[in-house]
Amino acid sequence: MELLHSGKVRDVYADGDDLILVASDRVSVYDVVLPTPIPEKGKLLTALSLWWFDQLAELVPNHVLSATDVPPEFAGRAIRCRRLEMVPVECVARGYLVGGGFAEYQRTGTVSGIELPRGMVEAAALPEPIFTPSTKAPVGEHDQPMTFGEVVEKVGAETAERLRQITLDVYRRGAELAADRGILIADTKIELGWAADGTLTVGDELLTSDSSRFWPAESYQPGRAQFSYDKQYVRDWATRSGWDKQSPAPEVPGEVVDATRARYVDVYEKLTGERWR
Repeated sequence: MELLHSGKVRDVYADGDDLILVASDRVSVYDVVLPTPIPEKGKLLTALSLWWFDQLAELVPNHVLSATDVPPEFAGRAIRCRRLEMVPVECVARGYLVGGGFAEYQRTGTVSGIELPRGMVEAAALPEPIFTPSTKAPVGEHDQPMTFGEVVEKVGAETAERLRQITLDVYRRGAELAADRGILIADTKIELGWAADGTLTVGDELLTSDSSRFWPAESYQPGRAQFSYDKQYVRDWATRSGWDKQSPAPEVPGEVVDATRARYVDVYEKLTGERWR
């Protein structure tokens, strides 16, 4: 196999006409890969992605060919997938006002050019989910918010509308399934690409703790930070640590690693209803 790309979390190998997508235990915050891995993170992300791909298979096609036909050394954390011509846009859907979206709203009253009601507080539910795309930046650089008009300029009106519709459909269906299991999905990012037959197809990962913010519904309260079943715990530690958000990043303390892993396991079990080994 040939290593084609090593990203912040995933490595991509060519194997004949197929790709092998391998999820590592690496964790990144503020677009910097931290030096300390989260044990089993790659396996957890892969298992949760596969569960979501299966749940949403009738809604949108995905790139999965096999979860088992992979090299033995990557078993449990790799997917054999079809090649896609990736769209040069990060497709983000938001149902709640949090993170960079809330920061932008505080400055401008808008998110990605979408005007929102005045007086909204942190973690407030949006009137309806919104499409808030961003650029795809290389490793070590920051994605930048895009307006829908900028997406149209980049990929054309028809494709832009399809990206928006698929992203919102995935978010709405995912949020509905998660809510039945006591989980709120605040936002999520998906990657889309063109399959050989011209079909827009979901690639990379889907509705995982790295690509989404998951909150317990029972403790949700707008106007404050929420308990998160994702890497927000690591982000919060990084912010408190005094680190300047530039590479190299500091080692992550053991208790932060353990707490982060526990959150990944917990949300996997809550969403899938399956016990993590």
